[in-house]
Amino acid sequence: MIKKFLAVFIVFTLILNTNVKADGDDEGMWLPMLVQKLNMQKMQAMGLKLTAEDIYSVNKSSLKDAVIALDHGSCTGELVSPDGLFLTNHHCGYDEIQTHSTVEHDYLTEGFWAMSRNEELPNPGKTVSFLISVEDVTAKVNEVVNNEMSEKEREAAIHKLAEQLQQDAVKNSKEWYEARVQSFFEGNNYYLFVYETFKDIRLVGAPPSSIGKYGADTDNWMWPRHTGDFSMFRIYCAPDGKPAEYSEENVPFHPKKYLPVSIKGVDMNDFAMVMGYPGSTTRYMTSNEVTQEMNNTNEIRIKLRGIKQEIMKKEMDASDKVRIQYASKYSRSTNYYKYSIGQNKGLKALNVVDKKQKAENELIAWINKKDNRKNKYGEALPLIEEAVKNIDESNIVQNYWIEGFWLGPEIIKASLRGFYGLQKTVGNEEAIKEFREGGKVFFKDFYKPIDKDIFIAMCNTYKNDIKPEYYPSFFALVDSAYDGSFSKYADYVYSTSVFVNEDKLNAFLDKPDMEALQNDPGVIIANSVYGFYMDLQAKTEESMYDYNKGKRKYLAAILEKDENIAHYPDANSTMRFTYGSVGNYSPADAVLYKHYTTLKGYMEKENKNAPKNDEFYVHQKLKDLYNSKDYGDYAHKNADGTKEMRICFTTNNDITGGNSGSPVINGNGELIGIAFDGNWEAMSGDIAFETELQKCINVDIRFVLFVIDKYAGAKHLIKEMKIVK
Repeated sequence: MIKKFLAVFIVFTLILNTNVKADGDDEGMWLPMLVQKLNMQKMQAMGLKLTAEDIYSVNKSSLKDAVIALDHGSCTGELVSPDGLFLTNHHCGYDEIQTHSTVEHDYLTEGFWAMSRNEELPNPGKTVSFLISVEDVTAKVNEVVNNEMSEKEREAAIHKLAEQLQQDAVKNSKEWYEARVQSFFEGNNYYLFVYETFKDIRLVGAPPSSIGKYGADTDNWMWPRHTGDFSMFRIYCAPDGKPAEYSEENVPFHPKKYLPVSIKGVDMNDFAMVMGYPGSTTRYMTSNEVTQEMNNTNEIRIKLRGIKQEIMKKEMDASDKVRIQYASKYSRSTNYYKYSIGQNKGLKALNVVDKKQKAENELIAWINKKDNRKNKYGEALPLIEEAVKNIDESNIVQNYWIEGFWLGPEIIKASLRGFYGLQKTVGNEEAIKEFREGGKVFFKDFYKPIDKDIFIAMCNTYKNDIKPEYYPSFFALVDSAYDGSFSKYADYVYSTSVFVNEDKLNAFLDKPDMEALQNDPGVIIANSVYGFYMDLQAKTEESMYDYNKGKRKYLAAILEKDENIAHYPDANSTMRFTYGSVGNYSPADAVLYKHYTTLKGYMEKENKNAPKNDEFYVHQKLKDLYNSKDYGDYAHKNADGTKEMRICFTTNNDITGGNSGSPVINGNGELIGIAFDGNWEAMSGDIAFETELQKCINVDIRFVLFVIDKYAGAKHLIKEMKIVK
């Protein structure tokens, strides 16, 4: 999800007084290395029994060593065994489950369980990263910048230093480590992060979608929820313990730390901490930016994804093969389609723009009280406002470009990557072989009729909604040679391009012809679309430098104005923790949602006589377990002596995308659940956290164990874990 024109790729740390107070009772995505300074006193008062070093330490094993970033921060996972077994969400493993699925072996519908380690399935390209260390490099960055620099010069100097710091960090530790300098508070502070990344990640288990994705799009972002959203993988490494690509010689990885798993259960007001890698929040948006986000990003995403999803769904409903091919693509599209609908609704209902304007007016009044403040910060908000105004039209075009072209028909990315990738294969048989294998993977989940229809629909929508001055160059070709008909043009493109036909691609690889490649219609479209985007970026460059300068000064003013409040930085895929408690909430007048759901409610949602791929299909085996109340050690014991199988629970932890799969940890440092969603009433949360409404939806770890043990019969996986009763 792209929320700004230009991302800042450098880092920070927060220099705070020791007498600061937390910013809100439940709000905050806090940096683990600052836990002792900012959070320990309140957390321990709420029920935490751990020390700061138990949470984050570079000298001994700590919770940070049991929490992993999947695919460099797209999701989070947690180690639960000494042999590299980890849990994450079902939707975080959905790509891998789908990739291994066929009509004959439909793991999406039936689930998958490796009953021995030999049956665990490799996943090329999937990675797991451990945070090794964090260093405050703010002072080093401040040494290479000064107030006389232009914003462009400033960014260049920081980028140069960041590259050197990253190189030095790897050179001075282990050569396979990765280092990243990242910016916080819009370039006011900086940190250097060092990671170790493993590349042999194997699928161990996944429940059927009727459990792992129960409720699917209807229940997505909603509470009450009855979804067993989990999957299991294992990390493998070389025999010497180092990261390595997949090999039969690799062995299970032995982590520094893994989480004990508690089956004691959770109740109202129990302490709950979530650790993970939240991807992106924009809590420091100005009112103008929020308006632009609502009107441009969200509305365009809703419109274009709605069109694409309708095309996909029609073909998926007509064929099991196509359903499996497009299951993950469709799910990715619908997730933030619904998110955008909910976010706009929440931002309006909670009057976020008005609240932002009020806060900005208060900041302006504070700035204007002293001349030195006016000199330092007086231009901040005007710079942002003017930049947002200047890029508004380009921002609309960019969002159409993203949804219509970059996230539209797959021919565009496939052709662009193919064009540049094939140039490296000339005379290189090994490279050609790898390209063939890559093509095989791509075409396994590619259905030309869907892609062609999406291409036509996106081009027509773009042409109808966007001014001609913003058309990519291939539109002129369609007008002159195809009577302006994208349908006629698509007939030619999809019957000619080597990037939509595996046989044609392989025939081309038999006799590569680079001149012919340049004239491939897919390549012509891809270069036209990409070249247009680069030109668009160049046109807004100066406005973006002004915007970045304004945001940096705006955040600096906020931090100085509220120096006794511990502000947390926006999420940026770095490790964070958030603490809170189990609890219910009231979404509307006279409505109270309790803090947990049960298998009884799951059965009540069943769509009886539905096909297996229905959102609310219930497998007969699960019905049998429910009817016999065969819950094993995983049932919740009520005060009156009755037992029930709980599925999900809510806490007030502050999470966002990237936190999917994060461990929910009790006061003893034990795993009690897996975070997987937020609630509909607080979809504005990435921009404005609402203390009374915002909830984190978690699958109860007891339901996870129940499914593994009782439903799947994979008791060997239970035996790997340290179960705490």
